[in-house]
Amino acid sequence: MKTRDLLLALDQGSSSSRAVLFDLRGRVAALARRPVRTRRPRAGWAEHDPLELARTLESALDEVLSQAGSRDRVLAAGLAVQRSTVVFCERGGLKPVVSAPSWMDGRAGEFVAALQDRRDEVHGLSGLYPTPYYSAPKIRWFLEREPKVRALADSGRLLCAPVSTFVAARLTKGAVVAVDPTCAQRTLLMNLDSAVWDPRLLALFGLSAELFPTIRPTEGDWGVIERKGRRIPLLATVGDQQSAAIGLGASKEGDAVANYGTGAFLLRHIGMRSSRASGLLVSAAATAGSRRGYYLEGTVHAAGTSFAWLRDNLGLMKDVNAVDAAFKKSRCRVLMLPAIGGLGAPRWDYKTKTAFFGLDSRTTSHDLVRATAEGLCMLLADAAVPMAAVGSPVTRARVAGGLSRSDSMMSFQADALGAVLERRREVEATALGAAILAARAAGLPAAEKMADARVDKEFSPKSDEGARAERRAEWSAFVESTQRLSREINLS
Repeated sequence: MKTRDLLLALDQGSSSSRAVLFDLRGRVAALARRPVRTRRPRAGWAEHDPLELARTLESALDEVLSQAGSRDRVLAAGLAVQRSTVVFCERGGLKPVVSAPSWMDGRAGEFVAALQDRRDEVHGLSGLYPTPYYSAPKIRWFLEREPKVRALADSGRLLCAPVSTFVAARLTKGAVVAVDPTCAQRTLLMNLDSAVWDPRLLALFGLSAELFPTIRPTEGDWGVIERKGRRIPLLATVGDQQSAAIGLGASKEGDAVANYGTGAFLLRHIGMRSSRASGLLVSAAATAGSRRGYYLEGTVHAAGTSFAWLRDNLGLMKDVNAVDAAFKKSRCRVLMLPAIGGLGAPRWDYKTKTAFFGLDSRTTSHDLVRATAEGLCMLLADAAVPMAAVGSPVTRARVAGGLSRSDSMMSFQADALGAVLERRREVEATALGAAILAARAAGLPAAEKMADARVDKEFSPKSDEGARAERRAEWSAFVESTQRLSREINLS
């Protein structure tokens, strides 16, 4: 049996935990996946069992290692995780004490609403806007309402651990308890330019730096994973969207990616300066030593979640394959605003409700599914407008994620963006990015070439700028009217 040199990628996400072995050319050698549940005990709440997050990843890891040959060498590992989800645990033993509020959780909305007069200050310091999706307001909420969390804090034993910290420390038996800038930023407490816990942001939320792990570069020594008789150095931990960008080869200024998972994200690399753009996030790129970079980022909170809602609550579709079928069978145009969990960039509106417009006696389920797909594409295209306004237009982007497999949706997205989209053959972009970071940290030559997967399909805009502007004007009128109605009519 031939000896292979492999890299391990661990991808802990909102809907699944994955473990993937890649060869040094970026090809998948083995893959294992475990589903992850998101609990929604109340409207607007979303949470995970922290032990389920860890154990599903560990189970996938054990399976993928069992698929490797006895002579295969696993040189290094990288870990990518969902951002903004936080685990409340006891220092030392890392025992969780309550459920982990997901990045999708909006229970701290009232607290954040009181900070809106400080939004520009927060944006200037952190690169983010004060929204309930980030960790800090939810940490404040739990400290005030959960006796177990409060008791640990009062005794000095509470650790507010981003998922990367919690999972990595478990995998390495507590060798390193830290967080990298891509995940630390999502607490809303890290100074983007200095990559340290910011005293002004901590004071704003009434928190102290002692509650959090230390911040260290993405690439480096994160301990050793000992599983299935193997010792694998963990050499990188990173947020999932930054990892996906690297996996798609978007690691230099001007590169752009769109990633469609539970949420949808548009990232455009802006180089080494953290320039701000109104309505957009400025996200830290993966770091190595003092080397830094930044992305402008637009977010859509509910992408895959919107289709899960159509399937589970309304019974309108069986799986994601129904999206292409809906485009083919739909005969009536309907507008849909996917606002489950609120509107992300550039509006940051958590009061507006999900809405359909244009239903009549001819409307079918296919029209509603197609409208949802088109609405998601329009929201992502909205994020590209302020990018262009600050001189960072998106003219070409690489796409990944489950929904990117829909040709019809990607064709509409290209048209809505006015950009060429490239869909790569390798769909495990997030995992591949983690593997590339690990390879780079291990000193392997030409690690970035692992992202040079062939283009599966290219999508180009079909309408001219005039038609695109007309459609955008209609869309803006629909969104603005829905926002106004949501302010005037309280359905709760």
